[in-house]
Amino acid sequence: MTKMQKLKKYLLLVVLGVVALGARAQSNDYVTYIETYKDIAIDQMHRYHIPASITLAQALLESGAGKSELARKSNNHFGIKCHSWDGKRTYHDDDAAGECFRVYKNVADSYEDHSIFLATGGRYAFLFQLEKTDYEGWARGLKRAGYATSPTYADKLIEIIERYGLDRYDNPQGKRTTRNLGPHTPQLAFDLVYIVVRQGDTMQGIVDEFGITKSKIIRYNDQYKGYVPAKGDIIYLHRKYRKAQKPYEHHVVADGESMHMISQMYAVQLDRLYRMNKVSPDTYSPMVGDVIRLR
Repeated sequence: MTKMQKLKKYLLLVVLGVVALGARAQSNDYVTYIETYKDIAIDQMHRYHIPASITLAQALLESGAGKSELARKSNNHFGIKCHSWDGKRTYHDDDAAGECFRVYKNVADSYEDHSIFLATGGRYAFLFQLEKTDYEGWARGLKRAGYATSPTYADKLIEIIERYGLDRYDNPQGKRTTRNLGPHTPQLAFDLVYIVVRQGDTMQGIVDEFGITKSKIIRYNDQYKGYVPAKGDIIYLHRKYRKAQKPYEHHVVADGESMHMISQMYAVQLDRLYRMNKVSPDTYSPMVGDVIRLR
C-alpha cells in the first residue's frame, strides 16, 4: 500500500468516525427540554402510571423539543387534536389541511391533558397492563392503538429514549408507588379525573400512587379529617366545580342519597350545593323526592 493509499484510508476512517459520533450525538435542545420538563413527566407517571420516558419521548418528538409552532404558540406539546374538546382551539396542517388542535394555558396543562387522554381513552387501556419500565411495549402499543400515523413512530420513540437515557426516570429514587393491588384505572367525569376505591385501598396507598397529599384528597372530596376510604367511594384528583356542568340543572333525590353523594355524583363542591339550595348542613337532610338545584 502506497503512502497516498494509507493516507486516504486514514482519512476515510476519520470521516467514518466523525459520522458515527454524530449519529450518537445528543441535541442541546433535547437535553435542555428534558431537564426543564422531566419533573412534570415523573409527576404524571406517579399519578397516571404512564412511563416518564414515554411521556418525554412523545413530547420531544411531537413538539420538536418545544420548538414547533404548535408548542410555542399553543403550549400543545403532544399534538393532541380537538376531539371532544371544549377549550380554545387552533388550526394547523397535519395529516390533512387545517386540522383542529387543542390550546393550553401552559405546558403543565398540556402534560396533564396528555395523561388524561391516554388514561381515559378506551383504545389505550391495554397499555396500563404493562409495567411502567416497559418503554418498548408502550411505544409499540401507542403505534398499534393509532396514536400516530407514521409507520416508524414506535422506533423513533425507542431511539429517543435510548439515546437520552430517559428510562432512568421510570424508576427515580425516592419515589414510592403502591403496587400491591395494582394501579387504579383513572376515570373521567365532567373533565375531572377520579378513581373508585377498591377493597383494601388505603389513604396512604392512594397518596403514594398518585402523588397527591391527604389534605388535597380531603379538600377536593369534601371529606373529614381522618377519613378512611371505603369500597365504592369516588375520589376526585382535582377540585370539583362550583356548579354542575350543563345540561344538569336539578337532581331528584332517591332513597338513601345524601348531599355529599349528590355533590360527588355531579362533581360539585358540597358547600356550594348547600348555598345554591339555601339550606344548612346542620339542619337539612334530603328526603326522597326533594329537588336539588345543581347550578
